[in-house]
Amino acid sequence: MKQINRPEITKEELLQALNFASNQVIENLEDYTHHFQTIYTDGNFYNKMENVEWTTGFWTGEVWLAYEHTGDERCKEAGMVHMKSFLDRIDRKIDVDHHDMGFLYSPSCVAGYKLIGSSIGKEAALKAAKQLVSRFQPKGEFIQAWGKMGEKNNYRFIIDCLMNLPLLYWAYEETKDETFREVAEKHITTTMKYVIREDGSTWHTFFFDPETGAPDHGATKQGYRDGSAWGRGQAWGIYGSAMAYRYTGREEYIETFKRVTEYYLSHLPTDIVPYWDLEFQQGSVQPRDSSSGVIAVCGMLEMVKYLPSEDQEFYRSTAKRLLKVLYDECAVKDREVSDGLLLHGTYSKKSKYNQCSNHGIDECNAWGDYFYMEALVRLLKTWEPYW
Repeated sequence: MKQINRPEITKEELLQALNFASNQVIENLEDYTHHFQTIYTDGNFYNKMENVEWTTGFWTGEVWLAYEHTGDERCKEAGMVHMKSFLDRIDRKIDVDHHDMGFLYSPSCVAGYKLIGSSIGKEAALKAAKQLVSRFQPKGEFIQAWGKMGEKNNYRFIIDCLMNLPLLYWAYEETKDETFREVAEKHITTTMKYVIREDGSTWHTFFFDPETGAPDHGATKQGYRDGSAWGRGQAWGIYGSAMAYRYTGREEYIETFKRVTEYYLSHLPTDIVPYWDLEFQQGSVQPRDSSSGVIAVCGMLEMVKYLPSEDQEFYRSTAKRLLKVLYDECAVKDREVSDGLLLHGTYSKKSKYNQCSNHGIDECNAWGDYFYMEALVRLLKTWEPYW
C-alpha cells in the first residue's frame, strides 16, 4: 500500500480545527437556522436557499457535530427547526424523487433522533427510507439514481448511493421490516459486482437493460471521461465499501475497500491535494477537489474499526497524513476569507467527454465542509456515526 510521505495531523491541530469549525457553524446560525446553505459557495461565501436539492442534510449534520462538540443549545434548537423542515419536505414530496434520501436524512434526522431522541427526526427519516425503497428496480436489483422510474436513459445507479444505504439499515433496526435490509443488500451486491473495476478504480454510473435487467455498460456523468476515475466517486467507493462491510460483515468487502483505497492513494498528485478526477497528476491546470479527500479520510477511519491491528495502524496513519495536508492547504482559518470550512472543492467540471456544467469550482461545498468536520470528530473521540 502506498504511504503518504507527510506528517500526521496532531491532536492540538485537530482540536484547534474543530473549535474553529464549530464556532464557524454557530456564527452561521443567524442566517442558516430558517434557511439552508446553497450547494457551494460563491466567492467562498454561502447564500441562502430553501430546503431543496440533495445537499441540505450536510449543513444540519455540521450543526449536530458542533452541538456534540460544544453542547451549545443554539445548535440543538437549530437542529430541531431543521428536522421540522425535513419532515415537511418528505410529507409534501419536495425534491425527493431521487436516491439521495440518505445524504438528506441521515446527518439531519437520524442524527437528531440518535442525539436528542427526536420523534420528528425519526418520523421524517422513516418516511425518507420508504421513499428510497420506492426507487428500487427488481430488474437489475439496484436503486435507480434519478429520472423517471424505468426510463431507458436513466435506468442506472451511481456509486454515491452506497452512502444512502445506511438510512435503510437504520430503518430496519427501528422497524424490523426486512424490506429495508433486503433492498440495501441487493443494491450493495449489484454495486460491488459492476462498479468496481479490476484495477480497483470505479465507474461513476452503471446502466442496465430495463426490459431484462441485464447489465449494459459503465459510464460517467461527473468524471472526466467514462474510463477515468472521478475523484469524489472513488472516495464514495472507499467510504461506501467500509459501510458495506459494517452492515453486512462480508469479508470480501474488506478486500474491495483495500483495492479501491489503494487506487485512490496511488493516484494522488505529489502535493496530495486531490484533483477532481484521478486521471490528472501534478502539474495539471485542472481544479482540485478537497471534498474527495475528506470523504476518503472518513472512509478509512470507519474501516479501521474492523481491521487487524497492523492494517488499523496503516489506515489510521494514512488518514491523519491526508487530513494534515487538507488542513494545511484547504481548511478555512479566517472568517474573513470564507464562512465555509474547506476551500478548493469542485462540484462539477465540464469536459469534452461528459455532460456537466461548470459549478462550484474552487469553492467550499456542503459535503466537503461536513465530512471535514466529521473527520476531525472521528479522530478526537469515539464517535457514533450518523450513517
